[in-house]
Amino acid sequence: MADRHLFVGQRSLSLAVVAAALNFISGCSLPAARSASPRNLLPEMTPIQHQQTDSRNSDEKTLVAQPNQAYKKTIAKLIQQENIRRLNKPIPVQFQGKTLAEIKFNSGYKTIAQGSSEKPTAQSAMGKPIALTFDDGPWTNNTAQTLDFLKKNNIKATFFVVGRQVQRYPQLVKRIVAEGHAIGNHTWSHQYHMYNSAGAASEIDKTADIVYKTTGVKTNLFRPPGGFLNNGLAAYAKQKKYALIMWSADSLDWRYHSPNTLLNRVLKEASAGGIVLMHDGGGDRSKTIQALPQLIADLKKRGYTFVTVPELLEIQDQEKELMARKG
Repeated sequence: MADRHLFVGQRSLSLAVVAAALNFISGCSLPAARSASPRNLLPEMTPIQHQQTDSRNSDEKTLVAQPNQAYKKTIAKLIQQENIRRLNKPIPVQFQGKTLAEIKFNSGYKTIAQGSSEKPTAQSAMGKPIALTFDDGPWTNNTAQTLDFLKKNNIKATFFVVGRQVQRYPQLVKRIVAEGHAIGNHTWSHQYHMYNSAGAASEIDKTADIVYKTTGVKTNLFRPPGGFLNNGLAAYAKQKKYALIMWSADSLDWRYHSPNTLLNRVLKEASAGGIVLMHDGGGDRSKTIQALPQLIADLKKRGYTFVTVPELLEIQDQEKELMARKG
């Protein structure tokens, strides 16, 4: 909905973490938020409600009183659980089984949103959203360094992982999810040849299965290796209601190894609602990692805000909903 500040809530996990922490320790669910002030509620509280309040206060003290290491582990676990819950959210129905290279917003959308008496929508509040995506990982060194940089700059991206690489480096995939990045299916073996139905099902389902067993995330995003849409993989993915995510800005970092070349290509093709293709796997991606700081700085200067692919789809879904309400 236009007035829900969706992405601020997704990035600000503190309230969810505190609520989950109390639930984690006490085994009790917190009561729903009250619309009245505590002063007005106190005379009406039953002994059971008083007990729940006392229990929550005690739970807070218990959480804070934990040794630092135990406290950090508890919070880290709860944050990862929140990320898994968020990343398992189904994509909007309008994108299921569709092929997308970018999200195109209606030209009048931003003006309508800004001129409305309602709260600003996600796009108008965030400026020009763009999604960074990384393919072919996880990969030793490359993925960890990419994650280090993204974490330092508080940027969330989308990683399209190869199943056999997930099998080799499960801890890296767990880290991707734990740090709040979205994850997509990039087949098991990353081959370009033709597949029959059974072969395509094996490539996609086997990857989805190991991603779920490793991270708890049921991914609903698919990117075909090499961008090939006619070798049987895309047809099966559409049948399974994946959103087929292509790209609008191609770094060609698998071909060109000059950071400046990668930078200039992406900046030239960047657009609001765009999807940027880079790689953290498939070989030495040190030049991609080297180009990231300047790329991020230049995109920020141009007014771009970084979102995951699911967030980008949600922004467009909000736009559609707002336009329908406006008639």
